[in-house]
Amino acid sequence: MEGSALTALCIIGGILLVVIAFIASAIRIVPEYQRLVVFRLGRCVGDRGPGLVILIPFIDRAVRVDLREQVREIPHQTSITKDNASISIDFLWYFKVLDPTESVLQVGNFEAAAQGMATTTLRAVIGSIALDEALSERDHINNMLRTKLDEVTERWGVKVTNVEIREIIPPREIQDAMNRQMSAERNRRAVVTESTGQREAAINVADGEKQAAILRAEGEKQGAILRAEGERQSQLLRAEGFANALTRIYESAQEVDPKTMTLQYFETLKQIGMSASTKYIFPMEFSSMLESFIASRKE
Repeated sequence: MEGSALTALCIIGGILLVVIAFIASAIRIVPEYQRLVVFRLGRCVGDRGPGLVILIPFIDRAVRVDLREQVREIPHQTSITKDNASISIDFLWYFKVLDPTESVLQVGNFEAAAQGMATTTLRAVIGSIALDEALSERDHINNMLRTKLDEVTERWGVKVTNVEIREIIPPREIQDAMNRQMSAERNRRAVVTESTGQREAAINVADGEKQAAILRAEGEKQGAILRAEGERQSQLLRAEGFANALTRIYESAQEVDPKTMTLQYFETLKQIGMSASTKYIFPMEFSSMLESFIASRKE
């Protein structure tokens, strides 16, 4: 009896395990950013999700597809430009699945297919432009790559959202020539900057000297005007002083009588006679007599 019970328990346990495994294989939890493309007996019945999805075990097969934007790297690829220059380019391409069913049905592995298409498209794009354009017009190359890749992946239900070139490596000799050109350009800019600075400095110095000369001339002018004005005022004051002195002398002379003048005359003759030099003194009366003699001679 105990053996039969144990056997029954084992059978029941096995059945429960099968049921649990059946349920586990039938129930799928699909995140918001994923979809399940379901194949029932080999026939596609569409995509399912998000949320809880019930599948028929051993009959339904599901393929998960991520709807988030993805980025993939295309390693360095050697391409020949239009002017026969060999360059190495690597870039990133961004894509997003828009139709999960088409991305599974139309291509076996759309990522590998898109990567192969990207390398082929890159060579075609680089082969249609010259080296200078490849080095200077990255945005143009990015847009061309994105457009051409999107034309191919569109039928797979995949949208190429962006393409970004990371690095372009030209041949060694071209790199050396570019380095020499950049060095020459830097030297030219340095010389231009230095000459511009010297020119501006010379202009500033000349302008400063000009302003200083103007200020000096203005100062000298003002000084000359002030000196002339002072001299004029001084002359006016001296003339006014002489005039006042003469006026006072004249007024004083009007008040002096002849006797006082005679005494002053004698006093002056006395002082003259006291000096050691030889002197000839003619009295004022002599001059009067001389005037009378000259007048008689004229008659």
